[in-house]
Amino acid sequence: MKIGFVSLGCSKNLVDTEMMIGLFEKHGFEIVNNPSVAEIILINTCGFIESAKQEAINTILEMSEYKKKKCQYIIATGCLVKRYKEELKKAIPEVDLWIGCNDYENFWREITALLSKEETKEDFLDYKERKITTGEKMAYLKIAEGCSNHCTYCAIPMIRGPFISRKKEDIIKEAKNLANKGIQELIIIAQDTTKYGIDLYGKSTLTNLLKELSEIEEIKWIRFLYSYPETITDELIQIVKHSNKICHYFDIPIQHISNPVLKRMNRHSNEKSIREIISKIRKEIPDVIIRSTVMVGFPGETKEDFEKLYNFIKETEFDKLGAFTYSKEEGTAAEKLKEQLHPQTKKSRYHKIMQLQQEISKNKLKEKIGKVYEVLIESISFDGKYYIGRTYMDVPDTDGVVFIKNIEKKKEHIGQFVNCKIIEVQEYDLIAQLV
Repeated sequence: MKIGFVSLGCSKNLVDTEMMIGLFEKHGFEIVNNPSVAEIILINTCGFIESAKQEAINTILEMSEYKKKKCQYIIATGCLVKRYKEELKKAIPEVDLWIGCNDYENFWREITALLSKEETKEDFLDYKERKITTGEKMAYLKIAEGCSNHCTYCAIPMIRGPFISRKKEDIIKEAKNLANKGIQELIIIAQDTTKYGIDLYGKSTLTNLLKELSEIEEIKWIRFLYSYPETITDELIQIVKHSNKICHYFDIPIQHISNPVLKRMNRHSNEKSIREIISKIRKEIPDVIIRSTVMVGFPGETKEDFEKLYNFIKETEFDKLGAFTYSKEEGTAAEKLKEQLHPQTKKSRYHKIMQLQQEISKNKLKEKIGKVYEVLIESISFDGKYYIGRTYMDVPDTDGVVFIKNIEKKKEHIGQFVNCKIIEVQEYDLIAQLV
């Protein structure tokens, strides 16, 4: 049978989708990209915030239309299903099977029952069957599930459960397997990577994991995402500083800078500690790229709180910055907080932050003009005029890209690391030429 997949949400969800694809492929299913020819369509959903929930529901409804054509089965999985399975079953009867992320240990049993096939025991967490969908050179490496931070706005602990680290030997085994398949860039992900190992070994062991991953000869770039400011240690900074494989890149989601807001969010950092860690990282690693994420419109955020955040961003000049508006999520502690802000206020504050960051980004990128960077070339632009790639400064699907002029042999450099000189900039992207 032919099966098509739609993966929504974060990179951690994408890894789950890749494992699903691998299982179906192992059992002889044909993977297709065109839903109009698929006999089965599987949608792996996100249920993090309201916009993600709406996107997931719209996608399920859109894919259900293909049942009027060739599609026989619609399957929905993931976080949204975990949160609202019973309500969804009533609302969208076109879906034939609902599997929440809490029930993946029974994934293949549910699939075989739906398709009336002979049941075979399959371990969903067996990463060796995983089918990489992010190109020939880059793969995400998930090192933990869940989260135990209990930020008051966040539903992830309810959806994914507490933070559970994978065993180091299993992670290293998977990384070596990926390297043997030609992967040269590993992007390490978890809800809070800096807490890796605390539940298994009694303390954070991210630095030890990074050291062992760095010893895999075929791996060229390693980066880790989602480092909470209060758990970034001197040891971690030093290993990034001195490693020739770990990218000089820190993703530090601070969410806010106003102490009263941080306290209501149940964040474990404060203005002083945030300022100190950013200053320390920049002092130790001069060419470091620091990305952050902030939230505007949290309940009780005053005009003064927002101005403090705005001025902090203006002063700090993050290399990369994402912002989002507070979403009132069912079952979270913040849902019960008074002083919920008007949607228009939240929207206005969001746009002010993003306009500011656009200017900051363009000015920071102008500093790169004339410099030479190593670029991983991943594709060619639609018009065939540019290679498209990334430097150590860019995370895929999150940050900008490098457009490289002067293509002579169109596919010659795809999948290669090449040196490029920056000659122009856009708001978030660089334009370069091959050296």
